[in-house]
Amino acid sequence: MSDVFNALSSPVRRQILLLLKTRDMTAGEIADTLSVGKSTLSGHFNVLKAADLVFTTRQGTTITYHLNTSVVEELLGLIVGLFSPPKKEQETNRNRKHDQKI
Repeated sequence: MSDVFNALSSPVRRQILLLLKTRDMTAGEIADTLSVGKSTLSGHFNVLKAADLVFTTRQGTTITYHLNTSVVEELLGLIVGLFSPPKKEQETNRNRKHDQKI
């Protein structure tokens, strides 16, 4: 999971993920959208692939990038879990609110 956090630490990589959220894109399409050199962009793609945030398909010489939604969903679950109170605490809070209404 540390690879995922490292991948998300870059604004350029986050921008790539936002683009891929809307649709699958080729490396060229992404490069046309961002003001980053193609060699730099290649490094960003490698980091995103290593973190499993994106995967690629190849058709001839064209590489298309796809958002790996299962890893994104797992990450969101982890983040929500970090900021959610434990279940026992949630139940205690519900009971307190119920007792205050009575």
